[in-house]
Amino acid sequence: MFAPHPLIESLLTHTGFADVAKLCHFKIDHHLATALVEQWRPETHIFHLPVGECTITLEDVALQLGIKVDGRPIIGATCYDWEEMCEQYLGVVPPKGEAIVGSAIKLKWLQDNMPLLHLEPTQQ
Repeated sequence: MFAPHPLIESLLTHTGFADVAKLCHFKIDHHLATALVEQWRPETHIFHLPVGECTITLEDVALQLGIKVDGRPIIGATCYDWEEMCEQYLGVVPPKGEAIVGSAIKLKWLQDNMPLLHLEPTQQ
């Protein structure tokens, strides 16, 4: 089972994402997924089932993943200079197009280019 790095566990707990970070691979029921795809109506964004209509709500997601869906959002539109932010927070500027795609950094690049976290960090 995957466990988050000890240095970020408290941050994940504080933001309400501790349980989400522990999600691992799970077995997908391909027959169920196929049946649901066949019942999905893209024009109305609902499933048409023999017992009636059904849709996935934000409350469903909150219950399944154990995350809060009230309060301030944690994402939104940004207008940052990502290269400048990488320089400031990572100490290095990833190659644009190779490691930075839009406003995301490829995890493979981070894994290959960032040092491992120390188990006993110091304040800097």
